[in-house]
Amino acid sequence: MADSMGGWSLTVALCSMVLQAKAAAKKVKGRDVERDRKRGLEMERDGAVKRDRGSGDSGTDQEEAGESQKNGVKGVRIDCVRNGKEHEEGDLAKGVRRRMEIQRKNGIIEPNEDSVNTDPEHIMVHVRADLFVNARSWDRVCGALTSQGPLRLHCRFLRVEELLASSIASMLAMIPKQCLLGVDIRYSNLGVSGLGLLLPLLSPFRLVKSLKLHYCNLDVHRDLPGQEKALRDMSQGLGELHCLRQLSLTALRLPGHLRMLLSSLSQPLEVLELPYLSLTPADLTYLSCSPHASSLQRLDLSENRIDESSVPSMLRLFSQASLSLCHLSLCGCGLNDSLLGRLLPALSCCRALQSLRLALNPLSLGGLLSLVKTATGIPSLSLLLYPNPLEEYEPGLPANPSSAQLLDWPLLDDGEIREAIRHQLEQLLRLSGRSIDLFLTSDLLNFSKDLIDVE
Repeated sequence: MADSMGGWSLTVALCSMVLQAKAAAKKVKGRDVERDRKRGLEMERDGAVKRDRGSGDSGTDQEEAGESQKNGVKGVRIDCVRNGKEHEEGDLAKGVRRRMEIQRKNGIIEPNEDSVNTDPEHIMVHVRADLFVNARSWDRVCGALTSQGPLRLHCRFLRVEELLASSIASMLAMIPKQCLLGVDIRYSNLGVSGLGLLLPLLSPFRLVKSLKLHYCNLDVHRDLPGQEKALRDMSQGLGELHCLRQLSLTALRLPGHLRMLLSSLSQPLEVLELPYLSLTPADLTYLSCSPHASSLQRLDLSENRIDESSVPSMLRLFSQASLSLCHLSLCGCGLNDSLLGRLLPALSCCRALQSLRLALNPLSLGGLLSLVKTATGIPSLSLLLYPNPLEEYEPGLPANPSSAQLLDWPLLDDGEIREAIRHQLEQLLRLSGRSIDLFLTSDLLNFSKDLIDVE
């Protein structure tokens, strides 16, 4: 679901199809019920007519029986025929009524039935889909999830935007437990209490391997009542997800709480994305020593400031992850020439690294050239998103600019300087023989994400 509106439209269309299938099945069932009802009435009426005919002939039979007393054997034969006929008709009438009783008992004839049978054998198709839900589609998705028709909707990956915690909780109660693999909650005003409510509700979904929480209005800088208990509930909820391998927490503002969240996990993570989390040096120290460090394939620490006190932890982290780390993002971490220079030797040992993103860091041209030289020495690396060197910015930029200042500050209009820098980078690629298989770009918004293995 890279296209959010496309994913939303597909979700609405799919849920509409499930509901339409239920309505069509109900209409067909109604016709079948009415047909069986009429057929039963006709059979019952035919039995009644036959009984009437039998009673109408009884007078004649009595006269014949009287005469048969004179004739002996003839009377016995006629009486046997009459008794056999009445017995056969009685059995037929009883058989029809018995069949109708069995049909009603089994639900075949139910004139007042409002729903379609939901026994497993009556579900013709199990539909497994990725669902994108917001306030506009919530009612329809809930209707489709609880639909009792020939199509049974299962959710593989659930993406939710701008919904209250109570609405998300209600939806989770409707989703079949055996199919859900991932949950992505975005732009929802949950706070600590909302996440403390929702995360424990995920424990019945034993197959969940991916959890993404983006911009959910959680900031522990604000001291709120019950906040610590809610954080413990969050940690306990994460600990119940025994198959969890990917955790993405964006802009949750949880300084100093990384140990509380990650130490409850029973298995090491393979993907950990923590941008805008306000991580402290203590958080980075825990991460570098945690069981997750040696299993990480993707790590995103963007917009978490790295200073001198964090360098030892980062070096230890890169050393632990040297055999597994494939994708690393350190955009906007305040890495200047000195800090990055201390990290480059450890980065060069990450032999599985495929993409490295370092945009919006205050590097000079000299620092950038050192970065590119190191990148060319990593054989597996195919993408380097590098920062614009400070020489490309208009004069007046502060000495240690933040990522926000670098993003907003205008670049020089002089194309000659930028062309000269690009020429130097291309020359480094040629000299190292990496011109074809290593892609360099400083375009933060439009670089090709096809070069990154997202899932």
